[in-house]
Amino acid sequence: MTNQTNSANSTKSFKGKSLAVTIATVLLFAAVLTFAIYEGTKNTVTVTANGEQEQVRTHAETVGAFLEEQDIKPGEHDFVSHSSETAINEDMTLEWDAAEQYAVTVDGEATSAWTTKNTVSEILATANIELTKHDKVTPALDAQVDENTKISVEKAYEVTIQDGLEEKKVWSTSKTVANFLKENKITLGKLDRVETEMDALVLPNSQVKVVRVEKLTDVVEDSVKYAVETKKDETLLKGSEKVVQKGQNGLVEKTYEIVKENGKEVKRNLKNEKIVKEPTKQVTAVGTKTVVASVSRGAQKETIKTASTEKAATPTAAVTTAKATPKATPVKATPAAAEPEPTGGKEFYVSATAYTASCTGCSGITATGINLKTNPGLKVIAVDPSVIPLGSKVWVEGYGNAIAGDTGGAIKGNKIDLFMANRSDALSFGRKQVKVRILN
Repeated sequence: MTNQTNSANSTKSFKGKSLAVTIATVLLFAAVLTFAIYEGTKNTVTVTANGEQEQVRTHAETVGAFLEEQDIKPGEHDFVSHSSETAINEDMTLEWDAAEQYAVTVDGEATSAWTTKNTVSEILATANIELTKHDKVTPALDAQVDENTKISVEKAYEVTIQDGLEEKKVWSTSKTVANFLKENKITLGKLDRVETEMDALVLPNSQVKVVRVEKLTDVVEDSVKYAVETKKDETLLKGSEKVVQKGQNGLVEKTYEIVKENGKEVKRNLKNEKIVKEPTKQVTAVGTKTVVASVSRGAQKETIKTASTEKAATPTAAVTTAKATPKATPVKATPAAAEPEPTGGKEFYVSATAYTASCTGCSGITATGINLKTNPGLKVIAVDPSVIPLGSKVWVEGYGNAIAGDTGGAIKGNKIDLFMANRSDALSFGRKQVKVRILN
């Protein structure tokens, strides 16, 4: 009995175990089937994230849901190949690249740019930094950089440079004059100078002046004026001169140091002088011989005697000529008018006037030393010594025999001035053409 009972219990237990196994198997199959069906309904998406590629299966219906599912939150400047509303489909390729921040300085002022690009030109374009071909960019525009690279931009500006006589406008990014000259390959000579301090700032639209300086040696020849020596000569009439030895200029060689700035001479210093030819002095004899005239009257004629004496210092003075307006009335006859005209000698016509010893400013002493005030009866005429030599005996039409013993400032060429003791006679004489003869 007992054995039967145990057998029945064993049978029930077995059946119970089989049912459990069956249920478990069914559930497992159902789960596998469900999983297979679930997995089979997913879409495969190929994702490239920051350069790394991966395939992901998803039930997400949109790109936005997919990124959220993957815990990817794109930033404002990130790159996503599809919009968040784009529907997910089988074998879709999706790209996401996170933007990086780059530090940029423009003329010393800091700014930044967020971008997924990595070349300098693309980064500056993202930062809306406009460039010209003259601007200086570091690193180069085509260089690839990372977020740790500092990008520098120096904006170019226009500067006028005057190099000697040449002036031009250039674009520069230099901060100091020294850097500016180096940038434009301008070298300075030993004497050249820049009119601005080398460490001075170069500002936009400013001017940098370079003065080109040169020193030269110039050798020139100059004449040396000869000296004039005068010697007294008692054989020559007082007031006359004679060149005994003709002077000649000498020659000197002068060496100068010349400083030129931009081709223009600004300084000339005499460094050396050398006499090449000595000058020859001119020796001039000055006459000291004086003439004294005396008159002796006879019944029919008048004669003139001459004598010479030497004086240490003759107080001569030019006698001012007294002129009068010519009159139409004839000249009053004088005893001299009756003198017969001599023969021989040089004959010519001159313009004649008359003067007295008492005119304003007159000393009464002739150029040859004759005192007319103490000898009012003498017949003396003032002449141009180059026409009638001083001391000559002359005959004057209407005046008679006389001595050429005086000169006058207005007596030049064929002009003579007749001495008359009486002022009224001199005024009456006026001016007329007369014939003269030089007798010796």
